[in-house]
Amino acid sequence: MSKTVEFYFDLGSPATYLAYTQLPGICAQTGSQLIYIPILLGGVFKATGNASPVTVPAKGRYMFQDLDRYARRYGVTLKYNPNFPINTLMLMRAVTGMQLRHPQRFQAFIDCLFYALWLEARSLDDPATVATVLTRHGFDPDEVLALTTDEEVKAVLKANTEQAVERGVFGAPSMFVDNQLFFGQDRLEFVLEALR
Repeated sequence: MSKTVEFYFDLGSPATYLAYTQLPGICAQTGSQLIYIPILLGGVFKATGNASPVTVPAKGRYMFQDLDRYARRYGVTLKYNPNFPINTLMLMRAVTGMQLRHPQRFQAFIDCLFYALWLEARSLDDPATVATVLTRHGFDPDEVLALTTDEEVKAVLKANTEQAVERGVFGAPSMFVDNQLFFGQDRLEFVLEALR
């Protein structure tokens, strides 16, 4: 039986974006399955007493320099988003709703949002900007917005976030292989080792 990587993610994290660019290749290389689990990073921070590195100015500056190094190493584009940090509640409800209601379009949905945030540096806490991005990628903004108010969708995102905290998650990206937690896109080599 092939191994799995449980990928707890929030679109608003640039480190999560970098992990997202690498994990499909790692899973293909090892014959493993990638399981996306959307969470609300703000909820994780609140439950664990953690905070974004940008709350410490020197740490925030260093973090983006380090993420740039990794982006170059991975051969991917990462553009600093001046709107960071953004409130991702609406986005992560939409992501959860697409996974729940339209799983066949889930990958294309997160692809377009990650692209808009971390390659185009769009302000995705602005509903009009989100609508423009979604329309351009063939999604109906009204249908997506309806998902964000769906009670089952809200409950699933809340449950995912609570489950993540119960498992020891304190930030994103967080990945589990064989119930072993790996935090941060800079731990992908250990994820690869665990899958092998």
